[in-house]
Amino acid sequence: QVQLVESGGGLVQAGGSLRLSCAASGRTYGMGWFRQAPGKEREFVAFISWSVGSTSYADSVKGRFTISRDNAKNTVYLQMSSLKPEDTAVYYCAAARVTSHVQAAAMYDYWGQGTQVTVSS
Repeated sequence: QVQLVESGGGLVQAGGSLRLSCAASGRTYGMGWFRQAPGKEREFVAFISWSVGSTSYADSVKGRFTISRDNAKNTVYLQMSSLKPEDTAVYYCAAARVTSHVQAAAMYDYWGQGTQVTVSS
């Protein structure tokens, strides 16, 4: 099984930056970040493939968030800049052995515990 451990969440003012980390216990084929606010469905944020490093972003974060990886450390990062109050949510990393529609939560096999990101006005 793949174990995912997230860190880096916290409280930040609008316009600020945070970097989230997700350490995986083993190799996976792809890693994604999702977020969920209270009363809302879990939504896709970003994806990166494990082998070639191709990326995909939600329109709401495009140009502000950057997903990256360190294969030697089995760690995926989400660099978040120009944060807005609407970015406030619990952020989850997820691992997929086989991916096709990367925006769909059902495609992922393993999930981290989540880390809270709060952006104040």
